[in-house]
Amino acid sequence: MAHHHHDHTDVDWDEMGPRLEAQAELFTPLYEHALAWLAKRQTEPGLVVDAGSGPGVVTCLLADTFPGARIVAVDASGPLLDRARTRAERLGVADRFDTLTGELPGVLGDLDYPADLLWAGRSLHHLGDQRAALAAFAERLSFGGTLALQEGGLPSRFLPRDIGFGRPGLQARLDVVEAEWFARMRAELPGSVAETEDWPALLAAAGLRPSGTRTFLLDLPAPTTDRAHAAATLARTREVLGDRLDADDRATLDRLLDPGDEASVHHRPDVFVLAAQTVFTAVRAR
Repeated sequence: MAHHHHDHTDVDWDEMGPRLEAQAELFTPLYEHALAWLAKRQTEPGLVVDAGSGPGVVTCLLADTFPGARIVAVDASGPLLDRARTRAERLGVADRFDTLTGELPGVLGDLDYPADLLWAGRSLHHLGDQRAALAAFAERLSFGGTLALQEGGLPSRFLPRDIGFGRPGLQARLDVVEAEWFARMRAELPGSVAETEDWPALLAAAGLRPSGTRTFLLDLPAPTTDRAHAAATLARTREVLGDRLDADDRATLDRLLDPGDEASVHHRPDVFVLAAQTVFTAVRAR
């Protein structure tokens, strides 16, 4: 359930920033494995671009992974890029860290020179015409440069199928409502074009040569020490999708979110975090 921040209408990015940053920090082990794999496919890039960087957690991991590269965080949100700059300064990589503010994909035309590696981490599906966006991403790559597209994977899990109250299978039902919401969100984007989500085929259609696909896990078994992510995600689900759930599931969510209830995610010992996210790579060969 990682898509609720995608509704950009009247978003207060100063308010959302800490939650997005905390979630990305929690997922750092997954990103580290993904970037280690990526580093074997694109060695010693001169310019690395994080397209849709948000608060810059992954951007700074890219800086760690590629210590010889100039790093550019690209996002439409100034407040999130402020967080990215602050993070880069704190981690000692600000001397080779830049930001670029504007809407994807057009803002990539403001890059000083082509990217050797362009990372698009769950940002493409914010764009109405994904095929056109991929073509624009491809145009901003150097010859031999790599586009790394993080899309798909599996819905995150926090709880066992039967939590002892309510109907078993709560998260599976939330997945259905989330998928319907996501389809509506995509359909309402400006210039939205429906696409079969065959990412290697779409990358090839953009003139790139698909070069790899791999799925990475975040596995924090119960009892996880990080309950905040589960609580924040379920709270956002209740807020955004609550009216699409039946009364029983709403009541179950309310109990899971009540800090005063020993059966809530704040206290129960069986809370875990399990997520799977997929990265597709493709190379500009001509």
